Amino acid sequence: MEKMRLGRTELMVSRSGFGALPIQRISFDEAKGILIKAYEGGINYFDTARQYSDSEEKIGYALSGVRENIIIATKSHAEDKKTLFEHLETSLKNLKTDYIDIYQLHNPIELPDPNDPDGIYAGMLEAKEKGMIRHIGITNHSIRNAILAAESGLYETVQFPLNALSSGEDLELVEVCRKLDIGVVAMKAMSGGLITNPASTFAFLRGYGNILPIWGVQRMSEIEDFIALENNPPPLDDRMWEIINRDRAELAGDFCRGCGYCLPCPVGIDIPNQARISLMMKRLPYEEFLEDSFREKMDLINSCINCGHCRDNCPYKLDTPNLLKKELKKYYEFYEANKL
Repeated sequence: MEKMRLGRTELMVSRSGFGALPIQRISFDEAKGILIKAYEGGINYFDTARQYSDSEEKIGYALSGVRENIIIATKSHAEDKKTLFEHLETSLKNLKTDYIDIYQLHNPIELPDPNDPDGIYAGMLEAKEKGMIRHIGITNHSIRNAILAAESGLYETVQFPLNALSSGEDLELVEVCRKLDIGVVAMKAMSGGLITNPASTFAFLRGYGNILPIWGVQRMSEIEDFIALENNPPPLDDRMWEIINRDRAELAGDFCRGCGYCLPCPVGIDIPNQARISLMMKRLPYEEFLEDSFREKMDLINSCINCGHCRDNCPYKLDTPNLLKKELKKYYEFYEANKL
């Protein structure tokens, strides 16, 4: 598989990376099969996080035997140095390694003070000095924070949602990082599943020579598709632009990106899916949405206690409770029109 230089880290990474958030939803043995398939297909970059339940453990379970051949990126959502080291020790144990290639601050609301001796950035520097991590990165859903982080000179990689739906403002980050020789990692490359033609967003991102997309995978067929795209990269031609422009038209405006920072919901609402159900029903096979079990999950929206957790934690500042109510109304209309 073709490789690229990840900014000033000097790491040579496969042009496609593996996003390991989804493998927390499958068994250890299922995850192992998919991870080994990715590795054997040429992928050497694996991204996970302390917050992704057992995702780190599954990477350690599957790939510890080839540790010297892969690049591991994980994340800490700590807010102080002590907690950061606790997260790091846990990650090292889970991943069955004694170092992390890229250790990332996980979507901080505000960028940390690099001069605070007890702060998380000081912790990152100390961990690097001790050889526990090799490179310092950051992830964010705020374009303001992402650009500020890049311009600060403190981070070697910046991870941000980038795909064929990205705005011109979001894509400015790519040029900022290119000029500053910072590695760009693209999360949400499929827009949380709303982009249903992987070839289109693959071709779009491939047009930028300094973007490393991490594809979220939880099925063997999905990793096979991405390996096939790597083996025969599609051109960004008129046909691809037709698909991209159609997606942009259908997905214009504010919508839930499915990032999951709204969770957990105290009444069990599956917010990342239910807050965009009207889009999913148009873009995915709809039969499962008519099942009684799915209807019962949607009905949980009526149990919302207006705690505000989802709204307060949405990086896109969506009014999530009202969005859920609107989506439930659309769902009921769809259900009544299509039920047997």
